Amino acid sequence: MDQERAASARLEATVRGRVQGVGFRFFVAHRAEALGLTGWVKNAGDGTVQCLAEGRRQDLEALLAALELGPSGARVESVSPAWSAAAGSFERFSIVSGWTSGD
Repeated sequence: MDQERAASARLEATVRGRVQGVGFRFFVAHRAEALGLTGWVKNAGDGTVQCLAEGRRQDLEALLAALELGPSGARVESVSPAWSAAAGSFERFSIVSGWTSGD
């Protein structure tokens, strides 16, 4: 395992509030790509937005801060983050259908 891979982490987050229909997924994808993260974001059937991202911990923390703010049309009520080791199973960051597991 190289040093970059060893320093990688995984963030899984569920965002609650007015977060669908306001460009939230595009906002997240833009931030994640700018930070060099891999993973996905999707709308969930319960009205939340779910995000799974991998990369350097400091970049994931910056993404988490962005999730807590959201785009201008959103109203974020809460973000539930979960941290773990990166699996390295993604090549890029994408917006996925809410009907897929994403991982």
